[in-house]
Amino acid sequence: MNGDRAAIHAASRRPSPLGGRRPTKADLDFLRGDGGGALDDVLPADGFSPRLLIVGINPGLWTAAVNAPFAHPGNRFWPSLERAGITDGLVDVSRGMSREQADALVRRGVAITNLVARPTARAAELSRDELRAGGELLVRRVEAMRPWAVAVVGITAFRTAFRRPHASLGLQGTDGIAGWPPDVALWVVPQPSGLNAHETVDSLAAKWREVWGMVRTDSVPRGQRAGA
Repeated sequence: MNGDRAAIHAASRRPSPLGGRRPTKADLDFLRGDGGGALDDVLPADGFSPRLLIVGINPGLWTAAVNAPFAHPGNRFWPSLERAGITDGLVDVSRGMSREQADALVRRGVAITNLVARPTARAAELSRDELRAGGELLVRRVEAMRPWAVAVVGITAFRTAFRRPHASLGLQGTDGIAGWPPDVALWVVPQPSGLNAHETVDSLAAKWREVWGMVRTDSVPRGQRAGA
């Protein structure tokens, strides 16, 4: 698939509703008051399957305001992906994600979605039912998309969503997850938010590097692959 990389592009996404400006307190307060703000996924178009599907918990208010994943300037997600070699350079989506940025990501074989669509200031504001419904939906989406690997970003929400109260970070066994395709690896990596004081950009990058290393060396044929 190397020769076809230039033909891969991201599925259509809306530009930032804010037109390229940073969100104001009023913008964030509007979302905090249940003002909408659903976040568009970053997915490959034309039937390509991603190598790695990254699953956030739910959009933060800043992320929802600019319609871009992990968009808050203090979030360490994009710096850790750059340091792990998953992205080619540092991605800045604090004012929204451009079509070029989305295309570059899916050409690397990376897609991004969330367990829950509802934006909140903190993931802890989500209910158990929301997380479990999100886990069930993710299983169905993984069955349809067939990525090589899935990485859920956040151990606490993962434990709730998949009814695994004792789960640890890292590669997960999937035998007990009804409907999970046995040839799709499942990982859990830490929350990159600045609220997670246990992690640094370097420690996050080390965990992402482990995930990406397995994805990059996986040679199991599975049809059309973005970034293959």
